[in-house]
Order: sequence, then structure tokens, then C-alpha cells
Amino acid sequence: MLTKRQNVLETIHGGNPDRYVNQFEAFKMAMGSPMSKLNPRLKKGDMLVKNAWGVYKSFPENVPGAFPVHDAEHVVIKDITRWREYVTIPPTKFSDEEWAPFEQRAAEIDTNEYFRTCLVGPGIFEQCHYLMEMQNCLLNFYVEPECMHEIVDMLTEWELSWAEELCKHIKPTAILHHDDWGSRTSSFLSPEMFAEYFLEPYKKIYGYYHSHGVELIVHHSDSYGANLLPYMVEMGIDIWQGCMRANNIPKMIKEWGGKISFMCGIDNQDIDDPNWNEERVRAIVEQAIREGSRHYFIPCMAAGGAMSTYPGVYEAVSKEIARINSEL
Repeated sequence: MLTKRQNVLETIHGGNPDRYVNQFEAFKMAMGSPMSKLNPRLKKGDMLVKNAWGVYKSFPENVPGAFPVHDAEHVVIKDITRWREYVTIPPTKFSDEEWAPFEQRAAEIDTNEYFRTCLVGPGIFEQCHYLMEMQNCLLNFYVEPECMHEIVDMLTEWELSWAEELCKHIKPTAILHHDDWGSRTSSFLSPEMFAEYFLEPYKKIYGYYHSHGVELIVHHSDSYGANLLPYMVEMGIDIWQGCMRANNIPKMIKEWGGKISFMCGIDNQDIDDPNWNEERVRAIVEQAIREGSRHYFIPCMAAGGAMSTYPGVYEAVSKEIARINSEL
């Protein structure tokens, strides 16, 4: 029987997997870093917690995660033309002593069974709108392109510096990188504008990881993004995690399988609610696997981690995938 890690590689390389990969089972998170002390991890109910970038976030009940607060008092960049006066760029360099406990925990991960995985997020696009609010951010791509390019360049250099530290101290074999690039029905930017701002930065970042021991780039964007697939492939993304059913998953597998793989098929909004039940979970999981493929496809909820908004939903999905594996 293949290890979880081996089964992922057989699946995404068109080999001989012996079962469906079960959501995030093969990705063991190397949790925490010295940066954690500057970025408090919010729990449900926390409100107005400031992070290292100066962004205030709140985590109300019954939402998937913490979100930035963008009223006039708390938005970071109040004038895009003077963004340098508002943005605090966090440090990326920490002492070996500060890294030591995280290195030890990471070294304990069995890399024959699992990918040692670092979570990186928010990504460049999300960090842009975290700093200035979504509507202002999207408008600024059009009306203040010079400032937006400056901000994207700054964020790219920061991510590259942080990537260097992660690869040096944690030595990940996979990166789970969060950057939502669209809504349920459309990308936020046209493909042309997306490429103008983000193609080269992500080629640099993902190229760095690949050249420093990272086998898999798993990019999370729980959204529509089929129109961005040529750029995802060029960036070096190995697995697009979270692609919603509106993307036409069977069509993407047929056209792009072998160049990129898809970790998806189960949209959270279809099952992750207070009235969820095992019967509905079973039907959605079975539909996802019918529409999926033995290769280039990993059945998974769209959320960017082994979690659900309502307790028990993620585990119920994993149970159904395991049942199908045992029957097949």
C-alpha cells in the first residue's frame, strides 16, 4: 500500500494511485514560526486584533475565518499615493534560538508518509486588499497602477525573504499558499490584468520554493479561476486547491491534467451549514468523485485546510471518501 505522500504523487503525475487521496491527509502542517508572536492566531469571537502589517481582523461566529476590518478608522492605507507612510513591513529575520522549537517540531514529521507543509497567507492579492479594502483595491489597479505595482513589488520581496527563512529552518516539502483570486462566478481581475500584476511575482516566489526543496506548490483559491489556468501553470502551481464546481472540474481535468492537478469537488456552501447531515454529505461526495478522475484530482472541500465552519462536516466528508476507497 502506498504511503499518503506516495499516493498523492501517483495521482498528480498520472501514475498508479491505489486509492483516492482523502482531502488534506497527506499534508502534515509544520505549525507556527517566530512570526506567530507578531500575528496572533484569532479564535471565533475575537474582534479587532491587530497583526504585524497593522491590519485589524475580527472573527465573528459562523464564518470560515478571520476577516480584515475596513472602516475609516481601521483601514491601513488611507491614501494610496502615500502608502509608504501607512504600511508597516514586518521583519522576516529571527534568531536561531527563536526558530529552534519550530525546527524541532517540523523535523518530527515523517516525510515518507507526509509532505512537511508550511502554510503561507495571505498571498499578494489578498494582502493588497487587506491593506486598503477590497473595492478601493480593485479600483486602484485601474486608476493608480504605478502605486499598485510598487505595493506588489514590496510584497513580492517580503514573500521571497520569508520563503528563504522557511526553507532554511523548516525545510518544507510542500507549501500551502492562500490567495483567493475570484468570487464564485468570476476572477476578480481580467486575465490580462491579473497577468500584468501577478504572473512574474508568483513565478519568482514559486520558483524559489521549487528550487529550494519544495516538491509541491498547493495554491488555495476557493473561487472561480478557470480563466487563469494558463498563468497558474506558468507560475509553477502543482495543485489548485479549492477550485469551485462553477469552474467545470471535469473539463479542466481533461484539458489541463498532467500540467496541474485539482483538489476540489465539494463546495463548502453545499454542505457546511448548521443543518448539515450525513446523507447530504454522502450525496455530494459521491457526485464529486463521479465527476472527478483517478488522475489529477483529489476530492476535497473548498476551504483552505482540514477544517469546516460547522463542527463535524470535514470529518464526515473524510469518512465518505474513506468508505468509497474501501468499496473500490
